Amino acid sequence: MVYVMLVIGCITRLTHSGLSITDWSVMGTMPPLNEQSWMEHFTKYQQSPEFKIINNSMQLSEFKNIFWWEWSHRMIGRLIGFVFFGGFVYFIATKKFTKKLLIRSIILLCVGALQGLVGWWMVKSGLVKNPNVSHYRLATHLITALTAFAFTFWFALEIIYETPEEKQETNTNKKLFTLTLITFVTLIFQIIYGAFVAGLKAGLIYSTWPKMGADWFPNDTILMTDSFIYNFTANPAGVQFVHRTFAWVVVVLIAAIWMRSNKLQLSKVQFKGISWLIYLTTLQIILGIFTLLYNVPVLLGVLHQTVAFALVATFLFLLFQFSRKNYSLNK
Repeated sequence: MVYVMLVIGCITRLTHSGLSITDWSVMGTMPPLNEQSWMEHFTKYQQSPEFKIINNSMQLSEFKNIFWWEWSHRMIGRLIGFVFFGGFVYFIATKKFTKKLLIRSIILLCVGALQGLVGWWMVKSGLVKNPNVSHYRLATHLITALTAFAFTFWFALEIIYETPEEKQETNTNKKLFTLTLITFVTLIFQIIYGAFVAGLKAGLIYSTWPKMGADWFPNDTILMTDSFIYNFTANPAGVQFVHRTFAWVVVVLIAAIWMRSNKLQLSKVQFKGISWLIYLTTLQIILGIFTLLYNVPVLLGVLHQTVAFALVATFLFLLFQFSRKNYSLNK
């Protein structure tokens, strides 16, 4: 469910639907069911900077299209909360939680609540003067979603591959674990820059590959500003350059993992994880290139983000497997 919400969040972003609902209360309300209700929501949207500056010719029928994506995104978040809370209460009532699982469930509850607050904090940045949400807040929203996804997946792995405490054994090949962890952190950095690219609409400039226009390093990558860091955190050309360049850093590190793993005797499960790492990385590079060349169509943009999270899941799976050599499948 968290993964589905991430995908719909990506669609919401790419269809420019995120600012269509201008209040928080709709999080717990029914959608508009008649023309009068639709007009009330549309009237609120007409007071927003996005309508006044960008969409001032938008008709009600067009508004409905963007409204449904944002409403669906919020409602799925609310549904996740209900599903989690229902399970949480049930397992407490039936005394199924160990102390460890209870603490981790509370952590997930807090991360989920934080994600909702960060989502509104992000949307609010586009409802004041500038009809675009802050790319820093967008990146924060994505990373908190990634955190919720990662915690959920890791905790699930611990339940599926349950290891009795007395039989736990750390994998002796610490170098492979360390290299995988470094690569995972690098991937997270790359994903953050992907959010910067989306927030600044940097993917719509220099829609060429392998060069950016006619150059490898265009002149507008570095602007004459007081802050050098600004060029690579808020300048669209600079942000796109970092995102393109760091993609190859990730590729090189993953290739290093593959070469290192070939020298070791991996388990069948670990071997499959490495194989998926290679497949997904290849697919992600291809998707990134075509997303750029075709000016970020919704389908390619969604697939690009989806594969990024599949890569995160694969890394988590490998880190889990490399950190625990002996396990028993809990059926």
